[in-house]
Amino acid sequence: MPQPGKTHKGVAKRFKVTAKGKVKHRKANRGHIMGKKSGNRKRRLRQDGVRTGFNAVYIIEALRPQS
Repeated sequence: MPQPGKTHKGVAKRFKVTAKGKVKHRKANRGHIMGKKSGNRKRRLRQDGVRTGFNAVYIIEALRPQS
């Protein structure tokens, strides 16, 4: 009997698929050196980003166990 496939763990740590099939992720440029960034920019970076189109399809395929 074949073994089940493995999920791509690097993708699994960074992305989450919502119930409606959207792909959420944390935005970049928020780790350090925040003093020079404006308040509006920092507020926008707090929100989750959403991947759409082919990028989302590629990410969802990587999250599905490969056979």
